Amino acid sequence: MKTGSLRLQLTLWLLLPLVLLLALDAWLTDRRASAAADQAFDRTLAASLKAMREGIALRDGRVEVEVPYLALEVFDAEQGSRVYYQVRDADGTTITGYDGLPMPPRPNRTLYRTHFYDAVYQNTPLRMAATPIPLHDVRSARTRMVWVLVGESTEARQHLAHDILVGSLLQELVLVTLALVIVWFAVGRGLRPLHRLSHAMAARGPDDLQPLDDTALPDDIRPLVAAVNQYVARLHRMIAGRKRFFADAAHQLKTPLAIIQAEAELALRESAPANVHAHVARLHGSVQHAAREVAQLLSLSRLENDSGYAPDLTPLQLDALARNVVLDWVPVARRDGIDIGFEGHDTEAASVTRIEGQTHLLQEMLGNLIDNAIRYAGPGAVVTVRVEGRRLIVEDNGPGVSASEREDVFKRFYRGQASASREGNGLGLSIVREIVRLHGASISLSETHGGGLTVAIVFPEN
Repeated sequence: MKTGSLRLQLTLWLLLPLVLLLALDAWLTDRRASAAADQAFDRTLAASLKAMREGIALRDGRVEVEVPYLALEVFDAEQGSRVYYQVRDADGTTITGYDGLPMPPRPNRTLYRTHFYDAVYQNTPLRMAATPIPLHDVRSARTRMVWVLVGESTEARQHLAHDILVGSLLQELVLVTLALVIVWFAVGRGLRPLHRLSHAMAARGPDDLQPLDDTALPDDIRPLVAAVNQYVARLHRMIAGRKRFFADAAHQLKTPLAIIQAEAELALRESAPANVHAHVARLHGSVQHAAREVAQLLSLSRLENDSGYAPDLTPLQLDALARNVVLDWVPVARRDGIDIGFEGHDTEAASVTRIEGQTHLLQEMLGNLIDNAIRYAGPGAVVTVRVEGRRLIVEDNGPGVSASEREDVFKRFYRGQASASREGNGLGLSIVREIVRLHGASISLSETHGGGLTVAIVFPEN
């Protein structure tokens, strides 16, 4: 799936939160603008109410109202606003002004206290101010309370709140646009190391597997470069392993193939059946030898640490597997005059010897150990395979391996002094070591009591 530009994705991910923040701020600004407009116009209402209050008096028991021009002229500058006023008695009787103006929802009769509230009068939304005032008649010494109400239609304050909101939004849109431009160029500059890295990778030759230099790269990109270098290193080891395999195969097969070719040519020249048979027999032996070396090279190449091979381990009985492998090698041992035996648990105790392993790999491992023992111990020798719990032991009474060579014998194609005159290619123990590693086990070589070699493999707990 195409993901597009990383630069564009980063910009969009920054744009979405900015848009949400802009919407939230627009809502908050609208509330603040409405509150600011109400506060400003409420002061005008309060001033008008105060001016009207000064024109109201009580004379001879009658309320006389003189609405001063100052009380209403404060609204003249507000285009489109309409002003309503009313002076009413405490019992609700209108003394002067617009009849039916709404009173405060919860009127408080505290004198001179101004109530601000929203109301609707004749389908017109109003912002109202109301206050109760006492009137004193000096002549009659009487006191009377009246309500003074002033209302203004909300067009002007809505217009002011709208202007505040639009101005704020325009300013914020400009800032968001500038922020996105800055982010666009900042992200582009921040991605320059990735572009340089991609150009450096593209400029490399097909055989250049050197690690990438991360000294001039930001800390955030270094893990990526480290992962690439690890992958390239694994690839380099795999390629080196394949090259090593082909080189080893060419080296090891050169002699058998030359022998096969020579024996085939000699057989073609012979006319006597006995001579032809002799050449064919030697040719057959060379083919068997070459086939064995190819099989071991392929097995070693597949099992090496850099091949990426991971066996599927399942529970199995070690002693039962070892017994079956020994039975398979009995005919070979008898043919070479070797006494081979197996020592393991009895049937009832066999269930305790269970390990995690792969059957065919363990069979190949034990087969290589038995083959080495038969091949190098010589006729008349005794080879014993023993299972002790999680320990698999193969011991013989042959010439053994000197202590100085016990680490070298695991190297490929290494053949010790005792085996220099014997047939073999030095790959058996290399294969054994790789199989042991894949099972998380350990292997050790020691001298058999009375002379010979003992190979002990210890498998881990499940």
